Amino acid sequence: MKLLCISCMKREEVSASTVVEWFYKTEGGKDELIYEYRKVYHEFPSRFSGRLQWNGSKDMQDVSITVLNVTLNDSGIYTCNVTREFDFEIHRPLFTSSRLIHLTVVEEGGEDFTSVISEIMMYILLVFLTLWLLIEMVYCYRKVSKAEETVQENATDYLAIPSENKENCAVPVEE
Repeated sequence: MKLLCISCMKREEVSASTVVEWFYKTEGGKDELIYEYRKVYHEFPSRFSGRLQWNGSKDMQDVSITVLNVTLNDSGIYTCNVTREFDFEIHRPLFTSSRLIHLTVVEEGGEDFTSVISEIMMYILLVFLTLWLLIEMVYCYRKVSKAEETVQENATDYLAIPSENKENCAVPVEE
C-alpha cells in the first residue's frame, strides 16, 4: 500500500536540505514516529518493522512510503511531515508542510456493482461495433460491385457494333 506524499517545494538550481518524517496513530491514539529521512532512510521499531519501504523520488519531490503486507491493524492516521531549508547566500528560509492520510483496511474488497455494469456494457458495445462493422463492409462491397457492373456494362455498350452496321462494315477496295 503506497502512502502518497508529494512535496514540490524544491527547485533543481537551489540546494536544500530535506527532512521527512512519517508518523502513525490509531484512532484516539498518540503519534508514533515510524519512518524518517535525514540524508539517510531510517525505519523506527514499531508494528511496521521490516514492512516500510521508501517509495519516493531522489529529488525529494515525492516522499512517499509503501507499507508491505498490509493487515487490518494498519488502519489509522498517517502523517507525512516535510521540512526544507533552502541554502541561499543571504538567508536560509525554512518551509514545512504536513499531510494527513486516513487509511481504513478492510478484510476483502467486494466487487463493485458499477464495475460489473461497466464490464457488461463494454461487451455489449464490442458486439454492437463488430456487427456494425460487418454490415458496413457488406454495404460497401455491394456498392463497389454494383459500380463495377455498371462500368462493365458501359464498356460493353461502347465497344458493341450495332447489327445494322455489321453488313456494311467492309470498306470496298478500289484498284
